[in-house]
Amino acid sequence: MKVLINGINGKMGQEVVNAISSDNDIILVGGVDKENTGKYTYPVYTNPDDIEEKPDVIIDFSVPIATLNILKYAKKNHIPVVIATTGIKDDQEKEIEETSKEIPIFKSANMAYDINLMAKIVAILAKELPDTDIEIVEAHHNRKIDSPSGTALLLADKINEAKDNKMIYEFDRHNKHEKRNKLEIGFSSIRGGNIVGEHSVMFIGENDTLEIKHTSYSRTVFANGAIMAAKYIITKTNGMYNMDDLINKK
Repeated sequence: MKVLINGINGKMGQEVVNAISSDNDIILVGGVDKENTGKYTYPVYTNPDDIEEKPDVIIDFSVPIATLNILKYAKKNHIPVVIATTGIKDDQEKEIEETSKEIPIFKSANMAYDINLMAKIVAILAKELPDTDIEIVEAHHNRKIDSPSGTALLLADKINEAKDNKMIYEFDRHNKHEKRNKLEIGFSSIRGGNIVGEHSVMFIGENDTLEIKHTSYSRTVFANGAIMAAKYIITKTNGMYNMDDLINKK
């Protein structure tokens, strides 16, 4: 399987490079990034149109504008794409969904397999604990530009689906002077140092709190998940896929 990495110079791009090097079933044909430093043995393209060897699948760990740019190349050459980029806005999401009509796209806010199992668990708990207040706390390194994290939103969306989409997302209580709405899902974001990723969902009742937490110690878990997704999506027909599909092997 020939893989191209979009955002290859970034920390996650390099994690995928390392993960590929230990997988005998995958060949790295190069990457795309805004700069070619010339320090790698594989080709790095600043323009997707210059890609010499057509990949079988693209893994995207970049920024939203770069994601949309590589999708144009993927659509033109009919190449499946794994999107692990976060911070994608609604209008960009619509463009991705429109592109999925012509190529297979696997998209997840968090590529860690365990975090997606956590999403299923908190959705179940949301039904079982209907009278609790729900808060999501996430922590990441000081270079992360989006807040709350895409993973926090993923967890909230799964809870909201379990609650018949009646929940309200509260991102900022600073200017509010009113008691907490029972339908709120509150978000708190911490940014500092080199925290890889921590996500907690708290179900807070009158007498006790149940907390489900996932901590990533290494970015390798995301790289391995992206490779799992690439191996999965390469055989699929056009459309949108996510970790639920991979977990359930649809």
